[in-house]
Amino acid sequence: MIAWQMVRFAVGGLAANKVRSALTMLGVLIGVASVILLLAVGNGSSVAVKESITSLGTNSLTVSSAASRGSATAARKLTVEDARALASATDAPAIKSVAPVVTTSGTALYGNISYQPGQIVGTYPAYFETANQKVARGDYFSADDVLNSRKVAVLGSTTAKELFAAEDPIGKRITIGGTPFTVTGVLTAKGSTGFNDPDDVVIAPLPTVQNAFTGFGSVNQILVQASSADTTTEAQADITRILMGTHALKDAAKVDFRISNQTSLLSARESTTKTFTVLLGAVAAISLLVGGIGITNIMLVTVTERTREIGIRKALGAPRAVILGQFLAESTLLSVIGAGLGVLAGIAGSHFSVVGIKPVVIPESVLGAFGIAVAIGLFFGSYPANRAASLRPIDALRHE
Repeated sequence: MIAWQMVRFAVGGLAANKVRSALTMLGVLIGVASVILLLAVGNGSSVAVKESITSLGTNSLTVSSAASRGSATAARKLTVEDARALASATDAPAIKSVAPVVTTSGTALYGNISYQPGQIVGTYPAYFETANQKVARGDYFSADDVLNSRKVAVLGSTTAKELFAAEDPIGKRITIGGTPFTVTGVLTAKGSTGFNDPDDVVIAPLPTVQNAFTGFGSVNQILVQASSADTTTEAQADITRILMGTHALKDAAKVDFRISNQTSLLSARESTTKTFTVLLGAVAAISLLVGGIGITNIMLVTVTERTREIGIRKALGAPRAVILGQFLAESTLLSVIGAGLGVLAGIAGSHFSVVGIKPVVIPESVLGAFGIAVAIGLFFGSYPANRAASLRPIDALRHE
């Protein structure tokens, strides 16, 4: 029997049990679509994180407190004095600007609208340039606002939308924790990374936030902008030298602070998202396995139902290879059609955001998922096909 006749018989066999065949294809479809879509979500997350980190600029450095390595003593916290020492150092030309940062949380009120931003940040005006934050409307607060502890704030686009909807926030007054803030500007939207929203923020002068919320103690981190991308290594060395002096440290192996640049942060995040993507792919691959088991079950039922037909065909001289080829063609056809529909479903689903992440389809995942699904159809269909081909004509004809 030539190949096209096998395919014709296979189509006829599947068409005889439309609902059963459709449910089996649905299992394969779900498996293939899951692999494509979940890997796309993992890849989209990686892309979003990379864009978010690189948007800070390649010459940005973040100084944060760390446990003292090699010492049982508690780490000294970072302070505004540390930031001032970095900003005023005359022997550190690689350091362009410095911004101490404190973060807190609270509920913002405007009229009868109540909303809790993702983060309230207290800092200096240098923060906006260092963190690559640009205003879309209004203006930043100034150094004079910091010196006079004025109650002014710049809102992220998400916060502005939640509090003011279509109304212009500039010049309006919001209240956070009982403290009124006048809105001076709204930042340009950066877009969500899926795990946090950098646009959901209120940024105010550091002393204002310290006075109203955090107290005048330590700061969470210090952002430093190097003079250029090529001088980040030099700036990092200057930061280490200066902070070792302010912290009275002589051994570089026992520093109680950590300096992160965008390259190291990006490498760490990429490693994490790669693991995340692999785990998603492994979970989705289980769906393909379940689809393969479904093919086995359906084909076994099909062989049982068509035992007499097999007996008649073998009695009329059909060789073992023909029977084997027909049932393999049926199982393969189930997986090919199901996989094809799964590819379409996976690609269509990638056009929608999933948990705040815009999926980015990996071409290799499409080809891989389709190929694996077809291979699973052949593998899991081989046992029922062998069983059908091995039936003795006399036993098949006696089957009730």
